[in-house]
Amino acid sequence: MPTITTKDGTEIFYKDWGTGQPIVFSHGWPLSSDDWDPQLMFFRNRGYRVIAHDRRGHGRSTQVDGGHDMDHYSADLAALTAHLDLKNAIHVGHSTGGGEVVAYVARYGQPQGRVAKAAIISAVPPLMLKTAANPLGLPKEAFDGLQAQLAANRSQFYMDIASGPFYGFNRPGVKSLQSAILNWWRQGMNGGAKAHYDGIVAFSQTDFTEDLKKITVPVLVMHSEDDQIVPYVAAGPLSAKLLKNGTLKTYKDFPHGMITTQAETINADLLAFIKS
Repeated sequence: MPTITTKDGTEIFYKDWGTGQPIVFSHGWPLSSDDWDPQLMFFRNRGYRVIAHDRRGHGRSTQVDGGHDMDHYSADLAALTAHLDLKNAIHVGHSTGGGEVVAYVARYGQPQGRVAKAAIISAVPPLMLKTAANPLGLPKEAFDGLQAQLAANRSQFYMDIASGPFYGFNRPGVKSLQSAILNWWRQGMNGGAKAHYDGIVAFSQTDFTEDLKKITVPVLVMHSEDDQIVPYVAAGPLSAKLLKNGTLKTYKDFPHGMITTQAETINADLLAFIKS
């Protein structure tokens, strides 16, 4: 099982398949690199080298007590890209992984000359939390509630998210996919409760504004107006405006987890961006 060991002794599991231009995928909370299966297979079969890791405390990586913040997430990704000596890479992040990609590209990848492009999908930047400067964000009480539910009954909490808002299965007329629900739950329960608890603060309270402003490589921002997890109005359009070379791709009624339920569309749009 391929892993790297970070400076603080955390083992990070990763997949590295194929040859060609590298595409590096960063997953969302509280999942693992398995969430990228539809994308890994699609791009691997089209001549790209695909790489995806399990974030610290998630999936098959070490369930450490600390370091569950964007500083460590981005540093861990930098350690992986350095270990693999990636150049001309495309970084793709979903949800929390979109924040990880923004932090990595701004702080490590771009200064080191390793990154060609990036794409962030249903991503948490620039800031999820409601503040005086970010009135469209969500109140802190909403995230405190997520932590309380996780601490009380993580298994049921994850089942409720996957069967409801994450994939839009709570919308009228949307057919529920039991396989997607169970796969989401499986990935979540494979990770550590402490990492996931702390991760709620990481994805909700990190302000990516300055990181977004530093990025000059082309970035595709993909977000749906019907995202029930990371509301569109406080995310995608604002990130696109802060980026020097950002392009906003808006979807009307796709869910937060559109990389799974609308994989065919997302993969085609990503491929067009990569080839452009």
